[in-house]
Amino acid sequence: MNLDIGDELRRVRVSRKLSLRSVATTVGVSASLLSQVETGKTQPSVSTLYALVNHLGISLDGLMSNQAQGDGPSDDSGYQDGHHGIVQRRNENPMIEMENGVVWERLADGGRDDADPLMVTYEPGSSSSVEGKMMRHDALEYGVIIEGTLTLKIESEVHELYPGDSFSFDANRLHMYENTSAKPARGIWFVIGNKETDSQNLSNLGPAKAGGSQLPAKSAVDVLNVMGDAKARKLRK
Repeated sequence: MNLDIGDELRRVRVSRKLSLRSVATTVGVSASLLSQVETGKTQPSVSTLYALVNHLGISLDGLMSNQAQGDGPSDDSGYQDGHHGIVQRRNENPMIEMENGVVWERLADGGRDDADPLMVTYEPGSSSSVEGKMMRHDALEYGVIIEGTLTLKIESEVHELYPGDSFSFDANRLHMYENTSAKPARGIWFVIGNKETDSQNLSNLGPAKAGGSQLPAKSAVDVLNVMGDAKARKLRK
């Protein structure tokens, strides 16, 4: 079920009374590119999509579920195969095709928004940022590679991922995915977002800005460390 995310992004932008040019400037893309995304003439990169949904104050699961209304037919047991049922058929997966061969398929979530369960495909030569810029966003990412090979770059680290390899990291760290092989890479991702983040603050969302800080001012790990320090100080009193 291929989603028209451009139409939904435009609907939300207009409802927020935001101009196309102001949104484009804030997320770091041209107004013409954003216009093409909204009209479905082109697809955003992963990093641009993250920046857009956070600036507009919507979540990825909200974006995909709003575009995938309606459940499938019930079977003899009374259970439905739709998005909020127990079983979701492959042809019912809400799907986003992004720039240069990256595809996200939203998996069954039981009607919850705690995490974004995704089947992710990177075609040969594709990456999460066409411009080669690392991105960061307020979330924790977990995943496992089930087919092909994928390169995960986290700041200065480079990790080659093969079938069966899994990963987890704080997505506030600068990162990027690339498929430099000749075969598609596919995996299962669970992206657990920070629901309390100020969606208008893009200082640690989307593509890294040139000349900007290479580390986020506050990440989930930082918060845990602060809480640990506070607890230690309390115990010493």
